[in-house]
Amino acid sequence: MLNISFNSVSRNSVYEAPRRLWPQVTLRPFLILAVSLLLLCVSLAAQAITTAEAQKKLSTDLQQVISAVSTPNLNWVKDSSSGRLVKVLILSYPTTDVDLEDLRQSIVRVGGSVYYKYISINGVSAMLPAARVLDIARRDDVESLSSNRLTTRTSSFLESVTGASAVRGTGWSSSGSGDGSGVGIAFLDSGIMSGHRSFDGDRIASRVKRSVDLQKVGDSVSVGVKDWQAGVDVSASFYPGSQTMATYEANINNGSSTFPDPYGHGTLVASIAAGRDTWGGVDSTGIATGADLYDIRVLNANGVGQVSDALAGIDWAIYHGKEYNIRVLNISLAADSTESYLTDPLCRAVRNAVAAGITVVVAAGNHGLTPDGRERFGSIGSPGNEPSAITVGSANPHATITRLDDTVNFFSSRGPTRGGYVDAAGVRHPDNILKPDLVAPGNRNIGAVSTDDSGATFSQLVQTYPQLILQGGVGKGLMSASGTSFAAPVVSGTVALLLQANPGLTPPLIKAILQYTAQPLSGANLLQQGAGLINVAGAMQLAGVLKSDIGDRLAAGTLKLGDSILLSGKTLPSPYSVIEGQQVPWSRFVYLGGSYVFSGEALFRKFQGVYDPRVRWVRNQVSIATPEYWDSGNNWSSNDHIYGFVEGKASSRWLITAGVVQATSLLGNSSALSGSGMFTKSATLTGWLVSGSGIVLSEGIVLSEGIVLSEGIVLSEGLVLSEGIVLSEGIVLSEGIVLSEGIVLSEGGQLQVGTSSGPFFGEP
Repeated sequence: MLNISFNSVSRNSVYEAPRRLWPQVTLRPFLILAVSLLLLCVSLAAQAITTAEAQKKLSTDLQQVISAVSTPNLNWVKDSSSGRLVKVLILSYPTTDVDLEDLRQSIVRVGGSVYYKYISINGVSAMLPAARVLDIARRDDVESLSSNRLTTRTSSFLESVTGASAVRGTGWSSSGSGDGSGVGIAFLDSGIMSGHRSFDGDRIASRVKRSVDLQKVGDSVSVGVKDWQAGVDVSASFYPGSQTMATYEANINNGSSTFPDPYGHGTLVASIAAGRDTWGGVDSTGIATGADLYDIRVLNANGVGQVSDALAGIDWAIYHGKEYNIRVLNISLAADSTESYLTDPLCRAVRNAVAAGITVVVAAGNHGLTPDGRERFGSIGSPGNEPSAITVGSANPHATITRLDDTVNFFSSRGPTRGGYVDAAGVRHPDNILKPDLVAPGNRNIGAVSTDDSGATFSQLVQTYPQLILQGGVGKGLMSASGTSFAAPVVSGTVALLLQANPGLTPPLIKAILQYTAQPLSGANLLQQGAGLINVAGAMQLAGVLKSDIGDRLAAGTLKLGDSILLSGKTLPSPYSVIEGQQVPWSRFVYLGGSYVFSGEALFRKFQGVYDPRVRWVRNQVSIATPEYWDSGNNWSSNDHIYGFVEGKASSRWLITAGVVQATSLLGNSSALSGSGMFTKSATLTGWLVSGSGIVLSEGIVLSEGIVLSEGIVLSEGLVLSEGIVLSEGIVLSEGIVLSEGIVLSEGGQLQVGTSSGPFFGEP
């Protein structure tokens, strides 16, 4: 501090003679004013510099919370009647004031509290009004301010890169654990080694609650009748509590098998979704570490199965859905199909699982490259081509925690879907559904190795590729592998976290949340990455402000289109997240209706008709699938077990509310050369939406006459889509199969059941 004295000068001083030369006026007031103005200017200049320097003293997450429009759901932030409060750690520069008395008094003066003064460091633990944080940061003796974050064990690579580590034990769910506890995930795969430590196999009861082998479903003996016997309708006695059902369940039981996963694929998949650390040399923690697991084996020891077995597996998950709270179904397998999603059996089964309230997550496939290394579009198989499924491509984190260098794997299958139908004139009409929906880390993911109970025999997968093994040991072996098979369970685990935090979410709403909060990767288009890279923290942020009774009200018929689905007093979070100290932008768009793109906060402020999982809308086709339940019996209640679905044309109903932003018209016709339509870069579309582009629907989207979108999309300038005609607002491939532009659009026929070895070792 500069001290200036204006005391009188003695006549005996050397200043007396010069003073007598001045006019006889009093200069003291003018000097005081001049010096004061000078000090004010200096102070203002210093203040501006000090503010800029003060901001540098704040941790990144603290800066973002202070400036955020809505209050994030974090343990160190809280709203109060006087404004937002934050808990911080304040470090001081070395000082002789060991008690930090002046700093502590300043904290109290600005409305804060001091909780603790440390001995090991020059610093305090404190609470501050968010609006006064910079006042404390401007102090010369303050070196830094950090948020008082939760501490836990070191995160695994997968937790860190997806943002899952940010939601552990932060109060996201009613249990506070943020680990998927209470939610059931079923895996349609090659089996799960329930005794592996990833699933608590040798410490406490395994989280693999049931293990069934549906490879036997075609065997008549499994349902208790004589093989090859004619004139028997087994299905007639296939009901809850029947002897036939009991015999069937007993015969498909795989829980006592000494080698439940001889191929090894399913164990790895399940551990990525929900495995815990084995406490070895590598942290292999997955996403939903508290979820219950249901093992539905449909692939043999070589990783091959039949569609009929897969269908039986989906049946089992639907039938036991309410009994075991199976809310998620992971399908990391694919079948070749040239059929339209409308008639493909696996697609239809997935649609019905969704109608039953199960969120189905499917691997996109590993066919993104032709044998000669060219990029192959249209290479997504069944059931990844089903519009209601969440179809997941693979991203490459390049072995770094930062998401700035992440890319889409070359092997990851690209959209659009190319299954279709042939009309009476012999002309083929491909579906051209927008896929994949998003991407997740799928390059060199770490998970559990399957062995027999003794540990003496490894699964076929690691026998074939022993170089994939990272860690040995009975029940604690780990391996690393790549492919969309291992990206899909990252999303399945995330869905379990969302449902633990908010059990009222429906499958279509979950899909919208995941897409809207995904991070669009630089340089990749809609057909390569969908909305972008999964953002667990962002999805949890958004799910956390929505009401938890959406599903119950929908089932009771009391939830209508346009009703608010925001929790009372809550606002939508700012469209970004913080993952490992970096700000991650959200895509802000979702796919609806098969080939339409929508945006806007109205998607999550109001209930949209398409969030009803029974509603099936693809372009101008809308239908309703209604689950049918067994009547109540001796040991079960009505609405416990589904025995089938009734599908019919939908009556007149609204699908989308007014206020939603229609973004499809921004894309134009599809051309790879110009990067338009389906080939538009996801980040480019996000940039347009951030700048305010897109058309706000003035009337929403309404269905009438069953299959026709009459007055379908009413745009602000009056353009109307009617009679199912898709104008520029629909995304179409302008030339069908594009060859001249160097792109191969597959018509099917190249996929094989099982897992190819090509992507297993990943990419650089």
